[in-house]
Amino acid sequence: MAETEKADESQWQGLGVEARAGLEARSYKKASLPERLAGSGVDAGELLSRQGLEAVWIPGVEIFRRTVYQQRHRGYFAELARGTEGILHEIGLWPRQWATALMFAGTAKGFHIHPPHIPEGQDAVEWMQRLFVNEPRRYDLRPYDKEQWDVMFMVRGISEMFLIDERAGMPRRKMRFFIEGDQMPGANNVAVVIPPGVAHALRPATSEELIMVYGTSTVFQPEFEGRIRSGVEQAFPPEDWEAWWGGTR
Repeated sequence: MAETEKADESQWQGLGVEARAGLEARSYKKASLPERLAGSGVDAGELLSRQGLEAVWIPGVEIFRRTVYQQRHRGYFAELARGTEGILHEIGLWPRQWATALMFAGTAKGFHIHPPHIPEGQDAVEWMQRLFVNEPRRYDLRPYDKEQWDVMFMVRGISEMFLIDERAGMPRRKMRFFIEGDQMPGANNVAVVIPPGVAHALRPATSEELIMVYGTSTVFQPEFEGRIRSGVEQAFPPEDWEAWWGGTR
């Protein structure tokens, strides 16, 4: 839904013709949760219950709550995950590698994607349908050791995350939501599981740096890193600098 709508001209008759012609009024009408999830974005806490979101949810994506314990006069304490319980235990995924990343305010990691593993002789569309539509709870079928699944935790700052399903034969669903770091304890402290074949991008949503911890089902492999529309990650110098740098004496 558009964020602006045509203004009521009768109440603006005191303005000049050109100003009235270009005037718009912001719309404060709230779209439904499914519409906002695929559009302007939602708070991550709104996604902890999937009720009413079955038709728009990206299969294989998991969003689970993290609890931040305040320690008065000291700070706070928050667990990431336990291998013996919770979502990661349920789906049989425990990362082989853990890493951290810091993003400066005003930067972004724009869309990257990991290739799904398709067993030899298996049709890609049929395989995706089996894993995520026909037998979605057969977690034992998932080849975690042959493809990269990500588990992301935001420990400081506020992240705006974008997900797009690009897997063969799957509906191209989109999810956009905001995750709050541990310094802001509440319902928006969540972790996200991202399957291979789901393009993902993120950026700090405020002027504060973003610090994240993430685990991967495989150790880092450069060939698993696919980029889509990732020019936002490049810091281009000013045009006059580039001209001088590339020029000859």
